[in-house]
Amino acid sequence: MKKFRFRLETLRKIRETHRDEMRSKLAEAYQAVRMLEDQITMVGREVLELQTAQRNAVDGTKIDVNGLLAAGRYQSILRAQQETMQSQIKLLATEVEKRRLVVVEADRQVRVLDKLEERQRAEHRQMLQRVEINEMDEIGSQQTEVESTWAQ
Repeated sequence: MKKFRFRLETLRKIRETHRDEMRSKLAEAYQAVRMLEDQITMVGREVLELQTAQRNAVDGTKIDVNGLLAAGRYQSILRAQQETMQSQIKLLATEVEKRRLVVVEADRQVRVLDKLEERQRAEHRQMLQRVEINEMDEIGSQQTEVESTWAQ
């Protein structure tokens, strides 16, 4: 009897490749979010260090007004950068969700083909068993005919 061959194997490989590509794009989006979060954290630390430096400058006997003004402007720039990065994270979050849904759908399509192959493989196995049983029955009936011929 013929060996089992899944006729949609090529389609499944194409879908698996597509799924893997979508997974890598999703990973890239997650990486972009992590990088932005890291940058926000670094800017936040810099703002805290700047605030500490400003407090220390005011505690001294001599106050550098120009330095405080420059630090204030720099702090405003840093906060604006943080807000920009936060809005970029929100945009990326929607993109991550879209990519995640694409990955889920691609994975579902692959699983559908996997289940189809599993079902066809089981049907093939049952067919082979039926053929084997029929062959055994035929051999048994031939054996019975031979024995009855000898007995006469």
